[in-house]
Amino acid sequence: MQHKKPDVSSSAQKELDKADQQFQKFDQDVKTMTLDRMNEAPVLETEPQTKLSQKEISNLKQVYLKPKRTISSREKFNESHREDYNYAKELVYFTAENNEMIGQNIELWTKPFPGMPAEEWDVPVNRPVWGPRYLAERIKGCTYHRLSMEDNKITGSDHMGSYTGTMVVDSTIQRLNAHPASQRKSVFMGASGF
Repeated sequence: MQHKKPDVSSSAQKELDKADQQFQKFDQDVKTMTLDRMNEAPVLETEPQTKLSQKEISNLKQVYLKPKRTISSREKFNESHREDYNYAKELVYFTAENNEMIGQNIELWTKPFPGMPAEEWDVPVNRPVWGPRYLAERIKGCTYHRLSMEDNKITGSDHMGSYTGTMVVDSTIQRLNAHPASQRKSVFMGASGF
């Protein structure tokens, strides 16, 4: 069912056409946003919440994390992934940070491989702890994309010259983060430290 356009003055019609062009541009910007493009968005940098010296780290009580709750899996473990699993379950020394609710412990679930149990974790923040590598990587992977509107001058190709429109700008926010607790370089740590 097609709606009939209302009769308006010519100046009002120009404003409606301008608004329609801006909406079409916004719609096109949103449609061109793909997951690959969003993953290429710059990550906003934040200050580390924990600044401990090596001496303070060495004097802290060693905390080893264990899952709070475990739910078994009926899936069969694929033995071809055994080497990856052995690497992922190695203990790493890391400091977790909650950038959204500063100081609040991180509660999350992990299930690194099919056939492995799902585990619920309660991770203390802003202090070094020992935990499996897959837990630190899971925390490090907690990001979201922020989409915002920004007024930019867009040059039109018609006789009207230029007009102001809106464009979608996206950035990646690190919601949770995990850093290696030791500042010493190790050949056993990857490029990201884990």
